Amino acid sequence: MSHLFVYAKFYQQLHGTPAGSIPSIPAARGLHQCGGLWLPEQFVFLISMELLRNRGRKVPHVITPEMYEFLCELDKKVTVGLVGGSDLCKIREQMGGSAALHRFKHVFTENGLVAYRYDQLICSKDIASHVGEELLQRLINFILRRLSEITLPVKRGTFVEFRKGMLNVSPIGRSCSQAERDAFYTYDKEHKIRETLVEVLRKEFGDCDLQFSIGGQISIDIFPTGWNKCFCLRFLEDYDTIHFFGDKTMKGGNDFEIFSHPRTIGHSVVGPEDTKKQLQDLFFS
Repeated sequence: MSHLFVYAKFYQQLHGTPAGSIPSIPAARGLHQCGGLWLPEQFVFLISMELLRNRGRKVPHVITPEMYEFLCELDKKVTVGLVGGSDLCKIREQMGGSAALHRFKHVFTENGLVAYRYDQLICSKDIASHVGEELLQRLINFILRRLSEITLPVKRGTFVEFRKGMLNVSPIGRSCSQAERDAFYTYDKEHKIRETLVEVLRKEFGDCDLQFSIGGQISIDIFPTGWNKCFCLRFLEDYDTIHFFGDKTMKGGNDFEIFSHPRTIGHSVVGPEDTKKQLQDLFFS
């Protein structure tokens, strides 16, 4: 799913201190006051795209004007970046177009496997060349057979989506409507369709150096070990302290690895409004 990271290059005495508990300190060279905190001039937020989706609007997958304006205001105080499991086309759509997307310095699509700095491509990984065609076809064929044995209230189309750096698998099918998506999400919470599928895949492909994680409302992501959201961190080596905000932070969720990574301080949130509130409390109060 498209999580919020906060990156900050703090002075050594602040290293590892949770953002909400950083004490107020005298202004020092290179620091500026942001809300109740003294921060370095270089301070970066990486926002998960899933936390920006507004499911209550007519166009639920597109960021609201209010949230976009909030991010722009935040970007005046700190550097803002975006990360998501989706490809560039979908993230561009979620942000309302290329101009809005490239307004921000760091854009990490497909967990950072395809990475941009502003509008310049800086990294692109290819799952097909990494795992090989034989394993890829074996995996896809197994998934399609397994999905054919699952009965759901509704099924639509596009059950396996091939992306640059991963496979995205949806039991209901990615062509479902928003109402069908929401209904599946509720159904899946009770019947654990995706959780069961992940367990089966781990058992079948446990020796293939692959990871399987639940993301978003309707799908799971499959990628080589290490190609999860932690992949983003290699592009942010200049930042010593990293705060991560995500909603799929439980074990098996596609935020879990970055949420629990030793380089990050993890925060769980439940959606766009909670994300905005936590940011306001930290940096606008």
